[in-house]
Amino acid sequence: MQRRSSRSRYCMGELIEREDFSEDLAAFKFKTDQQLPFIPGQYATIGFEVNEKIVQRPYSIVSSPHEPFMEVFVELVPEGATTPLFWELKLGDKVFIRDRLVGKFVMDTESGMTRHLMAGTVTGAAPYISIVRTQKIEQEQGKSSPHQILVIVGASRSWELGYYMDELNELAAQEEWFSFVPTVSRPWEDTDWDGESGRAEDVIRKYGDQMGFDHMNSVVYACGHPQMIENSKAIWARARFPEERIKEEKFFVIKE
Repeated sequence: MQRRSSRSRYCMGELIEREDFSEDLAAFKFKTDQQLPFIPGQYATIGFEVNEKIVQRPYSIVSSPHEPFMEVFVELVPEGATTPLFWELKLGDKVFIRDRLVGKFVMDTESGMTRHLMAGTVTGAAPYISIVRTQKIEQEQGKSSPHQILVIVGASRSWELGYYMDELNELAAQEEWFSFVPTVSRPWEDTDWDGESGRAEDVIRKYGDQMGFDHMNSVVYACGHPQMIENSKAIWARARFPEERIKEEKFFVIKE
C-alpha cells in the first residue's frame, strides 16, 4: 500500500530523443504521460527504480512549458546516484518524474526590472534556455512584451554546450531582446574557437557594462558551479547590485 501511495506522486517519462555532446554531457527529451505545468526556471525531480526503490534527483528543465516534451541537460557524475542511470537509457525507456515541478529560480517579474543578466556554467544554462524559449513562443503568440535578456555561459570547451550553442546564437541573431555570450575557459584545448575566453565570471562585468545591464535597471542571476556563483555575487555586489536582485541556483554533486 505504501509503495502505491508513493508512486502515485510520479508520472512516467518516455525517452524520445537523446543527444550526446561529449562523453559526459547529454540532452534528454521525455514524453510524459500527463501534462506537468511549470514556470521557466523550475526543476523536475527525476527518478529511477533501484532495488524496488525510486532514487531521484532534481534537474533544471530546458524545455518551455509550451513544448510537448520535457528536456533536461545532464552532466555525468560517475559516482552519482542517478546520472549514470541516464547514460544507460535507450529510446523508449522510461523514468519516474515527480508530478510537482518546483523551484524559485525563475525570472523576476515582481521588481519592475525588465533587464536580466544571466550567467551559467554548462548545464547551468538550462533554466535560461527555458526562459528564452518561452519568451520567444509567447512573443510569437502576442502574449508578452519582451524583457531584455543577456545570457553568458561558460564551458571548458565550446562543444560541451552541444546544440544549445547553435540555438542561442541563432536566437540572438533573430531577436533584439536577446544577447548571448559563450565563453571558453580552456581555449588551448579548443583551437578552432574564436569567441570569448575565460570563465563566465571573468566576463560578466565587461558585457554587462557594454550592454547597459546595471544595478539601476537589472536583475542578475547565477546558475551552476558554486564557485562561479560566489565569484559572480561578489562582482555584482561591488557593482552595487542590491542583494534582493542577485538570484542564484547552485548545482551540487550528490554522491550518496
